[in-house]
Amino acid sequence: MDIRRVSFDHPDAMKLSDQVQAEYAVRYGDDGDATPMAAADFDPPNGTYLVAYDADGTPVASGGWRTQDANGEGNLDGDAELKRMYVIEQMRGRGLARRILAALEEDARAAGRRRMVLETGTKQPEAIALYTSSGYAPCGKFGYYRHHEASRCFAKDLRPGG
Repeated sequence: MDIRRVSFDHPDAMKLSDQVQAEYAVRYGDDGDATPMAAADFDPPNGTYLVAYDADGTPVASGGWRTQDANGEGNLDGDAELKRMYVIEQMRGRGLARRILAALEEDARAAGRRRMVLETGTKQPEAIALYTSSGYAPCGKFGYYRHHEASRCFAKDLRPGG
């Protein structure tokens, strides 16, 4: 598996983002994740975006983080917000999400971020299982969906010994 840093608006990143949006629409019956995001949000050193490719060069998984600091939406100074974690259906169960998550955590840590945070939903039990098994714990709600009943927020301390 080849994991590459790409821009959030890279064609392969956009393709996978469209696929995850379609999955959100099926699971939640809406138009997908409406969280405001810009490609520049994921530009180093304030974020990064990764795409994993299989041996044939096909994009099969993605994820990114972007800087968040204290704001009116519940974030804290030093937060790195995880966004658009996704693995195509036929590649699930092979540890790809875990590999991307670990790479994103290391990158955010190296950028000086103190905490990785994420928002997911009750209709994504696989995601919740991945995050809790990776050391994430429920935290105060933040972000665009903080007032939605189905929203679940998690955080993991990125500091040494955290």
